[in-house]
Amino acid sequence: MSRSSTAKLLPWLALLAVGLATAWLRYGLIQPSHIAALCSDAGSPAWCVWRQWLVLGFLRDVYGVLALLAAALALFSRRLAVAWLAAAMGLFALELYCYQAGALAFLVGCLRLLRLQAGTAPSTQYRAGQGEVQGQP
Repeated sequence: MSRSSTAKLLPWLALLAVGLATAWLRYGLIQPSHIAALCSDAGSPAWCVWRQWLVLGFLRDVYGVLALLAAALALFSRRLAVAWLAAAMGLFALELYCYQAGALAFLVGCLRLLRLQAGTAPSTQYRAGQGEVQGQP
């Protein structure tokens, strides 16, 4: 595998890692009823505060709003990191119950990431004289 193809693959592998980590948060920390019961007791562990903040984040649609802001920023930015952030925030929001906003941000981030990796922009894809239909002589 060449160096450039490895570099293009890294953001996608990082997105996979974000998806797996978010799935672990949802199915391993937020959803299990025994952890909810443990955190509702008076002598709950210190990490239950972080769990509570995660739950409040999706109850108040914080993750969806942040994902949409990142997607809007990715549309106007030509930076690969911003496009990746939009896709990652969209995936995080999508898995943590902010479906509509998360799906839109994930889609925008992934499409922008693909566009930036391809190195083409809509304005430079077709130059004058290229792609125009000519009449037959």
